[in-house]
Amino acid sequence: MTEKFIEVDGLTKSYDGRKVVDDLSFCVNKGEVFGLLGHNGAGKSTTIEMILGLKKPDAGSAKLFGMNASKNRKEVFARVGVQLQTCAYQTGIKVYELCEEYSALYSKPADYRELLDRFGLWEFRKSNVMKLSGGERQKLSIVLSLLGNPDVIFMDELTTGLDVEARREVWKILVNLKKKGLTILLTTHYMEEAEKLCDNICIIKKGRIITKGSVESVINSTPHDNLEDAYLWYMNEEEE
Repeated sequence: MTEKFIEVDGLTKSYDGRKVVDDLSFCVNKGEVFGLLGHNGAGKSTTIEMILGLKKPDAGSAKLFGMNASKNRKEVFARVGVQLQTCAYQTGIKVYELCEEYSALYSKPADYRELLDRFGLWEFRKSNVMKLSGGERQKLSIVLSLLGNPDVIFMDELTTGLDVEARREVWKILVNLKKKGLTILLTTHYMEEAEKLCDNICIIKKGRIITKGSVESVINSTPHDNLEDAYLWYMNEEEE
């Protein structure tokens, strides 16, 4: 029987009378890479924050491992890794110091030295975090999300702002994590990224679901043969 790690049912959230997430429902199974796709402001980050219990929904529910994250924070976060879109680090903190701080949050953390080495960051261990390149900081954010040996990781716009080379390097890392059976929920507006990495996707526009399903089925239900063109077709943004 397939185990559901993430269950979202009728999730709704408004700000100042404007719905940013509107009756969203989907499931993510164990071992799946699930993509939540949409333009900036579509409600992707808010959805993740509600799943994680960081924001309270106006209606609907979200469960991680069958639990409400805000009510079972300790049990849930022992099994979850998170890379949020914006991260603020202490001024002057070094890479190894940040890894040690994060490791202290877990009873049985992964070896950050091994992770830094695996992701090509060992030589930067004594560097100031803010002096790393964008690609290096993104790889470090993955290392931090893996320190607790999580069952699920959330990645919010992981490769935004990276050049093509750095983006593809991060993709290779995610492909390897996928091969190891890690469950991943990612948001992105790079359709090539979603097509390469995801098993299933959900496309949202102004907080509402436009379509969802396997990458293949979503593409096949349009006149196109790739996800980028299919995405634009669903968004009614094809070039004339």
